[in-house]
Amino acid sequence: MILSGRAWKFGDDISTDLILPGRFFPICSSNEELFKHVFSDIRPDFLSLIGRGDFIVGGENFGLGSSREQAPAAIKAIGVDVILAKSFARIFYRNCVNLGIYPLVCDTDEIHECDELEFDTDTFQLRNLKRDKNLNAEELPEIVRSIIVAGGLITYLRKDEGILTHA
Repeated sequence: MILSGRAWKFGDDISTDLILPGRFFPICSSNEELFKHVFSDIRPDFLSLIGRGDFIVGGENFGLGSSREQAPAAIKAIGVDVILAKSFARIFYRNCVNLGIYPLVCDTDEIHECDELEFDTDTFQLRNLKRDKNLNAEELPEIVRSIIVAGGLITYLRKDEGILTHA
């Protein structure tokens, strides 16, 4: 499958609190309401800019901080299936996989805001169409790819492994 969209670039050390500010948790009555605050502290107009299928691009240590699953869940809810970064915080990376998001480790220096990107999930080819450049992303292990393709860990366990059939 080919995933394509624009790049929305963020820097190093983007915490889960910058992705989804914790102060909104007690005042939002639903995830739908909560997810309206994605990146609101660092880019207030973000939800009006991002389109379904677009890519989030970070630097080093993307997703550091708390282990809140709501941060990657909010990113998934706004239509992002791929996050590119030079490195990820370990728990955030795992939460992405669990939710069916591709967390791709690559050099993001050659990606600029609003570049058109394309990712082939079958061949693992990542391309910056605007700059006519191939980018090298670290391949994910087959089991991780299977979990993401299934739509996340729970769906994978229910569908592919026959586990959690009563959950």
